[in-house]
Amino acid sequence: MRKFLDADFLLYSDTARTLYHEHAAKMPIIDYHCHLVPKMIADNYQFADLTEIWLGGDHYKWRAMRGNGIPEEYITGNKSSYEKFEKWAETMPYAMRNPLYHWTHLELSRVFGIDKVLNPATAREIYEECTAKLQTPEFRSRAIMERMNVELVCTTDDPADSLEYHKAIRENGFKVKVLPTWRPDKAMMTANAEAYNHYLGQLEAASDTTISSYADLLSALEKRHKFFEEQGCGLSDHGLSTFYGDSYTEAEINAIFAKVRSGKNPTVEEDHKFQAAMLYDLAVMDAESNWVQQFHIGAIRNNNTKMFRQIGADTGYDAIGDYEVATAMNRLLDKLNTEGFLAKTILYNLNPRDNELMVTNAYNFNDGTVPGKMQYGSGWWFLDQIDGMERQMNALSALGLLSRFVGMLTDSRSFLSYPRHEYFRRILCNILGREVENGQLPESELPFIKQMVENISYYNAKNYFGW
Repeated sequence: MRKFLDADFLLYSDTARTLYHEHAAKMPIIDYHCHLVPKMIADNYQFADLTEIWLGGDHYKWRAMRGNGIPEEYITGNKSSYEKFEKWAETMPYAMRNPLYHWTHLELSRVFGIDKVLNPATAREIYEECTAKLQTPEFRSRAIMERMNVELVCTTDDPADSLEYHKAIRENGFKVKVLPTWRPDKAMMTANAEAYNHYLGQLEAASDTTISSYADLLSALEKRHKFFEEQGCGLSDHGLSTFYGDSYTEAEINAIFAKVRSGKNPTVEEDHKFQAAMLYDLAVMDAESNWVQQFHIGAIRNNNTKMFRQIGADTGYDAIGDYEVATAMNRLLDKLNTEGFLAKTILYNLNPRDNELMVTNAYNFNDGTVPGKMQYGSGWWFLDQIDGMERQMNALSALGLLSRFVGMLTDSRSFLSYPRHEYFRRILCNILGREVENGQLPESELPFIKQMVENISYYNAKNYFGW
């Protein structure tokens, strides 16, 4: 019987072990999509205790605790830090086979050097040891990033953001590069006219532009897009339920914008037309700046109205949605491609039924100019676990080129999440190692396969994004 989380964790062949230990493990981390707070990096933030760094804002853990019958006061309520952590430790044994069980113990081991299993009996000891370490310089936010061999991260930022903390990070010489990502979702969300107009006020102030028309909106966004580019940004990202490919005219979009600006909510049809227009115009900006555009598709959000009113968005009440994707996606990408404005693109799905759909439709638009121009992105959110990552890589392998894949990301708000890269790399090496030993891949090609592992772990992303 193998020991839990030993050196060969998830590696079940000699070739897999060679691929991981000699090739994947040594590669630096490029985390090109995350939700870290730039201010915490700029300030070299010191966490008060293990609960703050581990449970603060982590809706993955919150969902598990709720599923285990833990009252909300121990999750987002006013119980003490240790009482909240104690309830997490109480939940841990019940989370076996959930990726949280592996992630939790990887983080304890790789970040804190603790190889004990977390459960109610070990909770106090682990909490006190980790909290004590968090009081030292070696466990401030930047030191954790450096120790985990992070080379570059891309945060997720609104067009109205000042990016002041990204500037501060650059100016104080932090060796890990921290770049912004353009996330213009709020500029598209017209369904609630009151909220949308409030946001446009923020965008007006940031861009020093009066936004009275759709043309003014594009002008303001173009200014901010240029500003982001000056701050090192080379990626955009859209978090959408689905793609919007509705036909529209310039006059219709102008009329819809005027209606919303006057305080009236659009119809569903009008909202979809507006989002289709915005997706196109924003994609043109990306292409003209030679950026990479990302589309995260398929979440159904804020489903629990009672809890949304009580504690707000991004608190563990989002799920996998059930949306049609292919037709509108192809309309958008085809229009951009026809007109010469299709940037390098990464597509992520949240519903696993769409795996093969995403790969095959993305590959409609590879044009031979860039290896892997159209990327099928890593397993995202509910799919960044063993089965989800294997299925993502199997779909990409069957219908595209795994060797051109730009690899894993954390998509996390936590400074402790970097072992997810290790998790992915072990799974990748196990797949390839098994197929070499099964005779599905030629042993004579091991030099290429070893380089392939290094490429997927690091070099593909570095080259694709131009870093």
